[in-house]
Amino acid sequence: MKKQGLAMLLIALLMLTGPLAAVTEAAEQPFAKWLEDLQAEARERGISSATLDAALTGIEPIPRVIELDRQQPEFTLTFEEYRQRVVPQSRIDMGRRLLAEHRELLEEIGREFRVQPRFIVALWGIETDFGRITGGFPVINALATLAHDGRRSSYFRSELLNALQILDEGHISPDAMKGSWAGAMGQSQFMPSSFLNFAVDYDGDGRRDIWHTRADVFASAANYLAKSGWRDDQTWGRRVTLPANFDRSLAGLDTRKRIGQWQELGIRRPDGSALPGRQLPASIIIPDQENHPDMAFMVYENFRTTLKWNRSNYFALAVGLLSDAIAEQ
Repeated sequence: MKKQGLAMLLIALLMLTGPLAAVTEAAEQPFAKWLEDLQAEARERGISSATLDAALTGIEPIPRVIELDRQQPEFTLTFEEYRQRVVPQSRIDMGRRLLAEHRELLEEIGREFRVQPRFIVALWGIETDFGRITGGFPVINALATLAHDGRRSSYFRSELLNALQILDEGHISPDAMKGSWAGAMGQSQFMPSSFLNFAVDYDGDGRRDIWHTRADVFASAANYLAKSGWRDDQTWGRRVTLPANFDRSLAGLDTRKRIGQWQELGIRRPDGSALPGRQLPASIIIPDQENHPDMAFMVYENFRTTLKWNRSNYFALAVGLLSDAIAEQ
């Protein structure tokens, strides 16, 4: 065998014994047989045959879902570019209008769950543009596609079973259960597991409706934050300026200091005035060291709580900045 041919054979063997082989093997099972096994597992979990028939009859893998899963773009935006896209003035204006329009309901929910209304509105705005963009994929079909595919089959199989439980409990019909290609649902973009853990039937109609009922949408978001450790006596953080001699190794969530300790290191508000006197534990975030090394934020515990919703500093900063802008009326 020629050396080039031998090399190609070795590469192929390595691929077949690595992670790709596991993906290929998992996806090789015919979808119909895979679906039978899933239905058996769902029945063992107590999901009714009626629900399974309504949700799973006739479904097939969705090629577009696999395409989107394989071709997720690398995150290349600077923070300033991200902020301009996610927190434009139009979204700030809409957030202010909707906060005023639903103020009574939002304040009631805010008191019950101890979450400031402006943060509920900010999350709603960033996740789905205040319910305008919630995704048009059938959730059951999308999750079945990803669960059968094999790349992250265990995770998506669990989410699919959770989604079937949601249907079995009567919160939504299969046809109306729409969401993103990855299965995030409704105006709050909850994965099925988050729905089961945090969604709230606030209007008392017997359904936790995060697709259409704003009271349920708001309360579910507030409940997620509350159960994740939110403190309504604190904000998320603030923009700060750094001294010229700031030790940048101190930036990041791994370092916590009291506000007064950061003050002693020369950190100030953007206008040069002193930091707040309350001695909360805080960290310094520089979201884009390469392009904007002087753009810094001091963040508190609520910032960390927002990261439990989405583990992205960019996302959590955007929620905080939008919430501040919405409140500045």
